[in-house]
Amino acid sequence: MRDVFIDNKPVWVSSHAIKQAEYRNIAFPDQIFDVLKTGKIEWFGKNNLKIIKKSRNGSIVCVGVDNGGVIVIKTIERGN
Repeated sequence: MRDVFIDNKPVWVSSHAIKQAEYRNIAFPDQIFDVLKTGKIEWFGKNNLKIIKKSRNGSIVCVGVDNGGVIVIKTIERGN
């Protein structure tokens, strides 16, 4: 996958997130890369974030955590 940065921190996608994307019929890496580059970032809690992008089949939500030097996407789901 191409390099993606948020707040000058690299973004890593966990293997669990990739499995969830495949289970939910979300194209990896094409749609996920698009969400990470152009989606709306919502911070919640102390170090957690959601990256949301609307699509024809519902929103795609990438949920991650900021671990200091890197942002790790923990899971990928579909919203309304």
